[in-house]
Amino acid sequence: MTPEQLAAAIRAALTELVAAGELAVEVPDDLRVERPRQAGHGDWSSNVAMQLAKKAGMPPREVAAKLAAKLEAVDGIAAVEVAGPGFLNLTLDAASAGELARTIVGAGTAYGRGRSEAGRVVNLEYISANPTGPLHIGHTRWAALGDAMVRLLRAAGAQVAAEYYINDAGGQVVKLGGSVLAKLRGEPAPEGGYDGEYVEALAEAVRAAHPDILDLPADEALNAAWDVAYPIQLAQIQDTLERFHVVFDVWFSERALHDAGAVEQAVTRLREQGHVFDSEGAIWLRTTAFGDDKDRVLIRANGVPTYFAADAAYYLSKKDRGFDQKIYLLGADHHGYINRLKAIAACAGDDPEHNIEVKIGQLVSIAGERMGKRRGNALYMDELIEWIGSDALRYSLARYPADSPLSLDGEELRRQTNDNPVFYVQYAHARTSNVARLAAEDGVRTEDGFDPSLLSDPTEAALLAILGDYPRVVAQAASLLEPHRVARYLENLAAHFHKWYDTCRVRPMNADEPVTDLHRTRLWLNDATRVVLANGLELLGVSAPERM
Repeated sequence: MTPEQLAAAIRAALTELVAAGELAVEVPDDLRVERPRQAGHGDWSSNVAMQLAKKAGMPPREVAAKLAAKLEAVDGIAAVEVAGPGFLNLTLDAASAGELARTIVGAGTAYGRGRSEAGRVVNLEYISANPTGPLHIGHTRWAALGDAMVRLLRAAGAQVAAEYYINDAGGQVVKLGGSVLAKLRGEPAPEGGYDGEYVEALAEAVRAAHPDILDLPADEALNAAWDVAYPIQLAQIQDTLERFHVVFDVWFSERALHDAGAVEQAVTRLREQGHVFDSEGAIWLRTTAFGDDKDRVLIRANGVPTYFAADAAYYLSKKDRGFDQKIYLLGADHHGYINRLKAIAACAGDDPEHNIEVKIGQLVSIAGERMGKRRGNALYMDELIEWIGSDALRYSLARYPADSPLSLDGEELRRQTNDNPVFYVQYAHARTSNVARLAAEDGVRTEDGFDPSLLSDPTEAALLAILGDYPRVVAQAASLLEPHRVARYLENLAAHFHKWYDTCRVRPMNADEPVTDLHRTRLWLNDATRVVLANGLELLGVSAPERM
């Protein structure tokens, strides 16, 4: 019996009680069961009696008692206990609980996927680093989290486009071009410019393409430097993300917004909404009407659009492309953007509480030192992948909430010990694969038998219960955009599996011991664990090795 089937049984019991006139309540459509927090409180628990007690006009324990009487007669439920203020604690019989193993193996990669977020049409934009240098440690965190969020939303049934906004217009064009030219002249980088070995490499590429670049007029030299350096730098960013197993559906160019006249069109549309006004020769958006601390300039008095104007045009582009919800993942220094972006949404006629969500991530440090791209000592994503590895890096970044400051110890993440969470989980998957290989050599095959009633050991009941909780974890992580819930679940699952492995044998003890249905049924449970470990690691963009 799966948690979904158990929830359906509770709904059916409620429906019977309502039909019999014993309860006067509306049966909730979204009724779920959860794992009890304490051992000994059954396999699953429900607080539905407490939720309905007020509407029913009776104490929660009385509602729970009526439900318990109905549920005790349901096949597969061994015991029902009314606990505390009105919790229903349910214990499944071994056969009913064990059947889940066959369900999971049969579902394979589909197990855990659902429809809880069906109907959501989401644009999820993350990283969006200026193409003025390699991606660094801060971008690495957003790459791991953003891609995991995309995977989670899709697993929960949402329609998602992962998008990277390329800031290829404005001041950064001048800064990178000026930094490259300064390197070619043997001069320090201009104020606010970029330094480091990558600038030297870009300078050499520019020199090769334009040997006479230093003889060109200043504006021509700047444009020539950018035209060569920009595609090289963007290609490097894309290559780095590919190595990190991060895929974007859309690479959206800011320059394309300007070239298409979208910025001017955005100003016109927002003016038609009644939120644009003119003052001191400039064109403004009245964002204070929607919670911003001050109104924002769209077009300066000299006729040059601001970055904010491009942000407004970009938001309208997302809206025009049919995305009901726009999610932005921004760095720790972007708190001020939250109200601005929400004000744009409101000015565009959207609901800022529904149509836009802005998540702010905290800084990441290595050995306590914060990294910055403009400093020559920045630690880049490519170096991190080479040093720590994509799997350990992605897992370690995804296992903490985005709003938690994070310090990584690269050497700890490289160690193959149980103290390293990614190794601990991957080793559990490799162990399930090894069990299956050795069982096959001993003639233990799942297709030869399955008797779920044999899975009666306490470690088996605990393992089955946590396997059954996986779909709920995925749905919750997707709803909250919190990949760390999946990582922590996988560590808990690995712990339960290792304990079961140490207690219960899948293979015969020796060549003289016959293969029985107990061996075969335990192999089903082993394989079910492997399925869930692999599915969960895939949601985090982490591999599930079969050997370690």
